[in-house]
Amino acid sequence: MNPEKAIENHREILLRFTPLQKGGWFYFIVFTIVLAIAASWELLEWWIALIVASDVGTAFLGSQGDIWDAQWDMFLALVGAMIALPLFARLHDRLMARLEN
Repeated sequence: MNPEKAIENHREILLRFTPLQKGGWFYFIVFTIVLAIAASWELLEWWIALIVASDVGTAFLGSQGDIWDAQWDMFLALVGAMIALPLFARLHDRLMARLEN
């Protein structure tokens, strides 16, 4: 699933099934969900590396050459969400309105 579609799915669920309205808290919650998914993925990657090959798992994770790789991945997920959400919000609103009609 591409990041823009994932953000739209979270956005649509929050708009349709919660009393949240568009605004500061709404964007904060969407960004928090994106960060939580990114962090969960990094933890899953780490756990699988430890379970499948505990002796070389750490070496595999470190083979990328950057000790801050997980943090960079989460940061870039946040930046992507901060760009995609405002960029595609109007289009997403129109598509949701078309579905309701």
